Amino acid sequence: MPRAASTPAAAPALSLAVQYGQQEARLPRWRLRRWVAQALRAPELAGVAGAALTLRLVGAAEGRRLNRDFRQRDYATNVLTFEYGADPDGVVGGDIVLCLPVLVSEARAQKKPFLHHAAHLVVHGVLHSLGYDHLNDRDARRMEALETRILAKMAIPDPYRVS
Repeated sequence: MPRAASTPAAAPALSLAVQYGQQEARLPRWRLRRWVAQALRAPELAGVAGAALTLRLVGAAEGRRLNRDFRQRDYATNVLTFEYGADPDGVVGGDIVLCLPVLVSEARAQKKPFLHHAAHLVVHGVLHSLGYDHLNDRDARRMEALETRILAKMAIPDPYRVS
């Protein structure tokens, strides 16, 4: 039987491990978990049974090494996502790596609050772990629009809007 329009969608089951290769007091586990859970509650993701994710916060050296080893790009990037697909029960798996020095630098350069930028990149990584990508213009528009809707639910302005 279809769900009534006024009934909120149940959030998919979430197993989240947070690893701190570099500490950041503004990013405690509870905050990261809240952002991941908010992303998973998006109506567009209603078919996702659950997610088993690891979120790792790293410094520049580890971020650069991972980007070089897995993407053949010799620099630290803001977020790397390793997507593992869904298990037989429909639970998707993935590892999301956030490079803290890059996040701090980008937030400053873009004149955005650090927590807004960090939330955006967490949501971005979660969507990548669910198979979203931005390799072509159509997919990029779709992913960016979904990110913007998710962030708006957290009172975070559109990260793609140029001011």
